[in-house]
Order: sequence, then structure tokens, then C-alpha cells
Amino acid sequence: EQGHLRAAVGAAITPDRRAAVMSPQSWARRRDITVAVLAGLLLLAWDLSGADLPLSRLFGGPAGFALRHHGLLETVLHDGAAAVLKPMFVLLGLNVWWPLPLIGAMPRALRLRWWLLTLLCALSIALLKRLSLVSCPWSLAEFGGSAHWLSHATLAAWWGAGDGGPGHCFPAGHVSNAFALVGGALALRAVSPRAARLWLLAVCLIGALLGLTQLLRGAHLLSHSLWTAWICWTLSV
Repeated sequence: EQGHLRAAVGAAITPDRRAAVMSPQSWARRRDITVAVLAGLLLLAWDLSGADLPLSRLFGGPAGFALRHHGLLETVLHDGAAAVLKPMFVLLGLNVWWPLPLIGAMPRALRLRWWLLTLLCALSIALLKRLSLVSCPWSLAEFGGSAHWLSHATLAAWWGAGDGGPGHCFPAGHVSNAFALVGGALALRAVSPRAARLWLLAVCLIGALLGLTQLLRGAHLLSHSLWTAWICWTLSV
């Protein structure tokens, strides 16, 4: 009789009432997945627009990209930023067993999940880059290289002769030093929503800066960096 009673009560609960009693964690996860889906659709629309190359033409021409070896962009925002951010992967690993200030105030299982997701994001981007036959903008013929433009959304970008250049440029690797850390925003929600928002903001701002750096240098098309951000976010949620 109790089983029938529970079934009757469950049937009486309308979808609106179920939504009302949904846990904050469930709402957050649903929102995160929605963001991933909408962002993916926007990225597909950007790819279909063909705006990638026209944007890069603003910064480069037949002689290449004037800012490719600019001191601030190459030495500071590429080499220096990578040297600062890469140790974060090690710190997150140490944080699993020896909680660090600020980022260690959560259960060990959550700290482990954060670290493993970060590694998953970084390794996934590295693997995709290894498999990709798409070359960087500075390797394209119209910017002084030898490769022809090849969309990363085609089978030829992953199988076959490639674009005639060195390939291995999609998705963007440099920005993954920042975007691979996005899982921290989800992990920190359990202990401090404010810290989670600040972490997400920092990751997005640093990732955007690194993406702009690579765009100006001719190292990547804008979509290369945006897809890296999307992949890292989607894997993390």
C-alpha cells in the first residue's frame, strides 16, 4: 500500500512542482549543459560564416604577420604565460593530497575530480592537435607560407594529404593553458559561489588574452581558440 501511495503522490507532482524542488546542483548542471549547447551552435555559425580568414587578414598579408615576433606577444604573453600557467597543473595535483590555501577547502574527491578534469582537457586538446592536418595561419600561402586554407570541419582536416603545410594547429594549444583550468569554477561552487565566479572570470579573461595574442601573431584563427574553450568547458561539465 505504501508503494501505491508513493506512486500516487509522485504522479500528482506536476513538472512545475518537480522543477521547484530541483536541487541547486541540478539547476547549475542543467544551466552549464545549456551553455555548452548554445555556445557550440554559435561556434558552428561562426565557422559557416567564413569570417575566420577575413579577420586574420586584418593583421597579416603576403609578407606574413608583422606582430609574429613582437616582444610583448611572443616573449611575455606566449612563452611567459605558458611558464606561469603550466605549473598550475602540478599544483592541482599536489592539492589533492596536501590541500592548498583557497583552492583546497573542499573534499578530496572533489579536488581529485578537478585535477583529473584539468588533465583531461589539456590532453584532449593536445591529442586533437596531433591528429589535425590543419596548419596555422602563418603557414598559409596568402600569408607567405605554402599551405592552402582547409576548414577544420571537413574530413580532409583529419584524414588524407592535409593542406600542404605542417598541420597540427587545430584546436589552439596555448589557450588551453588557461581554459583547461575552467573546471575549477565548477569545483569551487561547493565551497564558495563567489570564488567560483571569480575563478571563471579569471580563466575567461586570461584565455581571451592568450587567444588574442595568438590571433595577432598569426598562430591561430579565432575559431581555433574558441573551440578550445568550448571543448574544455564541455568536458568539465
